Amino acid sequence: MTGTNRQFRLKARPAGPFEDSDFELVRTPIPAPGDGEFLVKITHLSIDPAMRGWMKAEHVTPVDVGAVMRAITIGQVMDSRHPGFAEGDFVHGTFGVQEFALSDGTGVYQVHPEEGRSLAAYLGVLGMTGMTAYFGLLDVGRLAAGDVVLVSGAAGAVGSAAGQIARIKGAHVIGIAGGPEKTRMLVDRLGFSAATDYKRDDFPDQLRDRTPRYVDVFFDNVGGDILNQALTRLARGARVVISGAISQYDKADAVVGPSNYLTLLYRSASMAGVAAPAFADRYPEAMAQMSHWLADGQLTSVEDTAHGDIETFPATLRRLFTGENTGKLVLELEHQA
Repeated sequence: MTGTNRQFRLKARPAGPFEDSDFELVRTPIPAPGDGEFLVKITHLSIDPAMRGWMKAEHVTPVDVGAVMRAITIGQVMDSRHPGFAEGDFVHGTFGVQEFALSDGTGVYQVHPEEGRSLAAYLGVLGMTGMTAYFGLLDVGRLAAGDVVLVSGAAGAVGSAAGQIARIKGAHVIGIAGGPEKTRMLVDRLGFSAATDYKRDDFPDQLRDRTPRYVDVFFDNVGGDILNQALTRLARGARVVISGAISQYDKADAVVGPSNYLTLLYRSASMAGVAAPAFADRYPEAMAQMSHWLADGQLTSVEDTAHGDIETFPATLRRLFTGENTGKLVLELEHQA
């Protein structure tokens, strides 16, 4: 296959909010597969808060300056010399922010879109988003029926999935989101028991009023002041699950940790992070369960799909940090003719 492959490479490590100039758009020839390889045309880019962390040198697995920006993707096999992947297959893999990629199949698996289900779902509730929500809530959070569950960033990708799983499992679920449209969605569309708007001046009062029984599991995607507020509402023996801290990723100076962490002591509570890859051997279990819930209507895949060519990547990523997205943000690529 001849033509040009456009890719974004990390040009500089941002200090504070990232700039377009921190990326470099590079054009290279479309690569040809060798023995045991296949060529993927990338159709969907997962746009994740983790991308901001990957840009930092202190991250456990940072993206190297000069390397293609990391991204989890869906693509279609265009040419194959690999026995396990055929032309036309749709595949899931970490191919990066580019239009085409070569692979030897490591870390790649086929996806089989079902009628009525979008490819974006395989980056959302059936992808890393869903795995984080599932194992974070059930294994790390040790959810039990009847628990009171509080979810921050509840209108986002992981939060909307976690809240729904808690509801399916018989919990009383309160979501924290920004603005009346998002809080209404949580209750009216996703079946949360209640929601509270962190943008309102009376947010601490709202939170107290909506958690009269206190909170058994706090699933946190935001960090910062919202984490501090939530810690005041913990029940005895509560579990705090740290899934993300989007309020902190753009900070140029030190990350702000919880100032009232002693609540964990007073309430005999625990706090632990969830890293979905630690549960990789159980992904089939989680995907089968999530697929079942999708099929019978208990679980809704909340997707926010942007359409554009590869050059819209920086602007699409920025939407995560301005609160413009609802649910799983995906960039569906429009390739040049």
